[in-house]
Amino acid sequence: MPDLPRVLVVDDSRLVRASLVQHIKASYDVKEEADGEAAWQTLVLDQSIRAVVSDLQMPKMNGYELLERLRSSRLRRLQQMPFILVSGEETEEERGKARGLGASDFITKGSGSIEILARLGNLLALQQAQEHLDTGREHMVQNPASGLFTRKYLELQAAQALSHSARHGIDVSLMVLGFDGYSELSNKLGPTLAEEVGNRFAKMLAGKVRQEDSLGHMGEGQFAVVSPGTAPNYCASFAERVRQAVEVSRLSVQGKSLALTVSIGLASVPTDLVSSAGALLDLAAQRMQMAMQAGGNRIESGGILPATRPISLQHALELLRANRQGPVLPHLDALLAQLLPLLSLMDKELDVTLPIAELEHYLGERKSDKK
Repeated sequence: MPDLPRVLVVDDSRLVRASLVQHIKASYDVKEEADGEAAWQTLVLDQSIRAVVSDLQMPKMNGYELLERLRSSRLRRLQQMPFILVSGEETEEERGKARGLGASDFITKGSGSIEILARLGNLLALQQAQEHLDTGREHMVQNPASGLFTRKYLELQAAQALSHSARHGIDVSLMVLGFDGYSELSNKLGPTLAEEVGNRFAKMLAGKVRQEDSLGHMGEGQFAVVSPGTAPNYCASFAERVRQAVEVSRLSVQGKSLALTVSIGLASVPTDLVSSAGALLDLAAQRMQMAMQAGGNRIESGGILPATRPISLQHALELLRANRQGPVLPHLDALLAQLLPLLSLMDKELDVTLPIAELEHYLGERKSDKK
C-alpha cells in the first residue's frame, strides 16, 4: 500500500508481530523484522519507513541497542524517527534508560488498536510539524553562500532561549560582531568581494560556535551569535578569542593581504534588564557600535571596556610576524615580566651578557609608578 505511511515492527515473536500488524494494517503499510540487527539493516536501506515499533528483548541486537544506534546515526531521518517501545515486565528504571536513549513513547503488550494508532498518529504528526519547521528555517536563510540566518530568525531563537531562561533560571548570552571600517573595505574591494570576505569569516565562525548556538547576519559586515545557557563571562572569553583570531589573520584577496579587525558587543540575561529578544539584540548591537567608536578592535560588554587586555607571548609573536607592532606596544611591560625568567636562564646557561639587573630595576620602577 504505497499511499500509506510505512512502519517497521520488530519483535522476535511471530505472534506478537502478527498482533501488532493486525492492529495497524488498516492505517499503515507494515514491514516486519525478527531481531534488532535485521531491523537496523532495513532502516538504513528503506528510506520510506516513518516510524519503528520495537520490542526490548530480542536476539542479536536488543531494543536498547537498536534505539541507541538510531539516535547516534549520521542520518538525520534516523536520529529523529519516532521509536515506540513495546513494554512487558520492564522496571521503571529500565523505562528511564529507554527514555534517556531517546524513546519516543511506550505501549504495553496487549494494547488495543485505538491506543496504538493514537500514539503512532501523534508521533507522526509531531514529526511532520518538525519537518515543516525545518523547511521554514531553510527558507529564512539570507545568504545561500554563507548559509546564515536572518535577524528575524535570530530574534525567534533568542525569544525561545529567553523563555527557557525565565522558566529554569539559566543565562542567555548574545554577541554582535562587526568588521571595523567595513564601508571603506566595501568601497575598496567592491560590494561583491567585501561580501565574500564576510562569508569567509562567517564560515570560520560557524566552525567555532556550539551546535546549540545560532549564527546569523545582522547587517553588512555584521554577524550575531545567540548562545543559550552561556554565562556572560564565558561569552566574553569566546568573543576575545574571536577578536584575537581576526587580528592576527591575513586574508588574501586578489593577491593582496588584508589586515582586518572586529569590534564585538555583548549582552546577556538576566544581567541586562531587557524586555524582549529584539531589545537584547539591539543592546548588543549598540555596544558593538560603542566599541567601534572607541577605536575598534575591542569588546564592549556593558561594564568594562577591555582597551588594554593582557595578551600572551604567543599572541604577541603572532602579531609581530604579521608586521603589526601597534597592538603589542601597550603590553610591553607585561610581556617583559613574563620573559624575564627565561632571559635570566639564558644569561646564566648560554654565557651571554644580558642586562638582567637593569631590566629588573626598570620593571620595579614601573610597578611603583602604577601604585
